[in-house]
Amino acid sequence: MEDPKIKGDSAWMLISTALVLLMVPGLALFYGGMVRRKNVLATMMQSMVALAVVGVYWVGIGYSLAFGAPFLKIGEMSFLGFSKDLIFLAGKEPFDLLPGTNIPIYLHMLYQGMFAIITPALISGAVAERIRFKPYCVFLILWITVVYCPLAHCVWAMDWWSGLGAGTNPVGFLGKMDALDFAGGTVVHIAAGFSSLAAILLLRKRIGYPEHAMHPNSMVLTLTGAGILWFGWFGFNGGSGLTSGPLAVTAFAATQCAAAAAALSWMLAEWWHRGKPTALGLASGLVAGLVAVTPASGFVYPWGGFVIGLVAGVVCYVSVSMKPFFKYDDSLDAFGVHGVGGFLGAVLTGVFCNEWNFVNPAVGKPGLLASGEFKQVGIQLFAAALSAVFAFALSFGLVKVIDLAIGFMAEDEEEIEGLDRMEHGETGFDFGYGYEVAPLIDPAAPRAAIVPPAGMGRFRIIVEGANNGDLIHAWSEMCKPTPEPEPEFKIIYPFVTTVQGNRFQFRGGDQDRMKAAVQKLFEKRLKRPLRVKIEA
Repeated sequence: MEDPKIKGDSAWMLISTALVLLMVPGLALFYGGMVRRKNVLATMMQSMVALAVVGVYWVGIGYSLAFGAPFLKIGEMSFLGFSKDLIFLAGKEPFDLLPGTNIPIYLHMLYQGMFAIITPALISGAVAERIRFKPYCVFLILWITVVYCPLAHCVWAMDWWSGLGAGTNPVGFLGKMDALDFAGGTVVHIAAGFSSLAAILLLRKRIGYPEHAMHPNSMVLTLTGAGILWFGWFGFNGGSGLTSGPLAVTAFAATQCAAAAAALSWMLAEWWHRGKPTALGLASGLVAGLVAVTPASGFVYPWGGFVIGLVAGVVCYVSVSMKPFFKYDDSLDAFGVHGVGGFLGAVLTGVFCNEWNFVNPAVGKPGLLASGEFKQVGIQLFAAALSAVFAFALSFGLVKVIDLAIGFMAEDEEEIEGLDRMEHGETGFDFGYGYEVAPLIDPAAPRAAIVPPAGMGRFRIIVEGANNGDLIHAWSEMCKPTPEPEPEFKIIYPFVTTVQGNRFQFRGGDQDRMKAAVQKLFEKRLKRPLRVKIEA
């Protein structure tokens, strides 16, 4: 370990490992800001818990399955690995180097473990605000086992354990066919994106979507999270060559160019399309660029990263904008950004990639622009499509089995009240009285982030004579989209801001009219006389 090259590579990979770990709280902030206030803590927990669940699993068995010696194979092509001495790294010493590299095996396990942690956390964004915590934790373990580990092995596993001259030749199915994925376009983003699509299609939409607006609670959190993701992505892409030096610099430069270009192109596309640039658009755009350049980052010149980013920003914006047309509920655009962006980036890698001879052995392959041939584009398209189908099919089965066995979805009452309280018994932001219940019918209607109990045209209507659970259930049912809501519901709904038990908080509206409508609505629903009073 006294070799300066070993020290330099190890130092850079330690930094890269920490940078990728930092992406997990970055993702938690990014997702947490986009959901409603009542679900911010539950959403952030879904990202952070992967550090614990997947972190333990990866050290125990995950690393062995993904990067162990070929175990499940057909001929010379391996689909899954296994090495007994990689279980908890019990058979390895801290000074044992990963063959063909200058970094310890311990460090490679830790670095790749960060990828395994953040990948399934990306999926949570697709079904945010409506899934239960326990089945999600079960899903994390099963998904890493049957989707992530086989894909990581197929793309990245090398002949590290074959003896003399080990670590120079791929053993995985996709690696052997020369599919290029520098840092996880297929393994991370296509896998997470198309797994998200499977979950979206199987599980129900959020209550009230798409008829009612789902307002994010804090773009400040989302922008902060996006900035942390951008920072961490330099380790995500820059460390994937497992070395410091020119290859890391190449990936670093392409990453920066793509993120900046995509943030700009998304913002301009949204500005032209909707008339205003938004903070959410800027944040989503830069993430789209980072996603798209991930498979290409170590194989392209900076201008290649720039073009990939420009294209990704526009394509992912169009993809996300098509959600209302296709009528699926991708809560935080996990499929629209990671699935579409990852697939696009994998294919464009075949256009802009190069073969670098400044490292030994050489990395990359000449792409369409370098060779004038479509061969690498075809390989990339096949690998992307195969990864998408594999992840979608396996995830569809996993989500279905878990949903049938223990139930994936929160109950209507839990979703209405908010998963922070119902799943964790806590609140992300404790601003006092009340909690959000349902999105406003009119997206343009005013809505306070913090609702005080009185003042400024606010008042409270209290319903007596009915069980609180019955009231919440009735309100939940009325909040579901219907062809023609009841007249009284249409009167009161635009003015309701929060609900707590039998107390309905209003902002605006004629008090007597609201009181009469509430009484008539719930008496009709619960089929019993009720007492309703106004508390100013």
